[in-house]
Amino acid sequence: MPQAHLYVIQVSSGQEEHSKALVQTQLPDVVSDCYTPAYECARKIGGTWHTVTRMLFPGYVFVETSKPTELRDRLREIPAFTRLLGASNESFLALTDDEVAWLNAFTNVETHVVEMSEGVIEGDRVLVTKGPLRGHEGLIAKVDRHKRTAELEIRMFGRDKRVRIGLEIVRKRSDDAP
Repeated sequence: MPQAHLYVIQVSSGQEEHSKALVQTQLPDVVSDCYTPAYECARKIGGTWHTVTRMLFPGYVFVETSKPTELRDRLREIPAFTRLLGASNESFLALTDDEVAWLNAFTNVETHVVEMSEGVIEGDRVLVTKGPLRGHEGLIAKVDRHKRTAELEIRMFGRDKRVRIGLEIVRKRSDDAP
């Protein structure tokens, strides 16, 4: 039996969970795993901060299958917009080993959620002290302290992409502070 690889299905934005449920119920013989990666972030609701989850890659559902041709053909049975990413008539683009490694390194393997990270700003450097971003500060392209998120520059779906994940900055210290 061929080895299963991770593929990406493009779906209508906002319909990720619905499309995932349709794939899981209608194609269980073709797909061994189906999920929508998410990230935790903090949002102020009613004056208090809450941890919420948001889509890591809006408009995409990730599936593991060893039958990409059958998956492409059977996606036509799904009553929603679904398109196997990178699919031509006979070739399919599975996620690369580096892309899968990034997902596995940052997301919780069971929940497929990038948990909230915590860090400090020292001068013009971000130092992450806790969470999946720890040791990966070089990927941070931008920090939004107000929204408590960080934008990362990563390679995904065969192109450079910016993704947002949760980062709580608990302290900011300037270079001239004692």
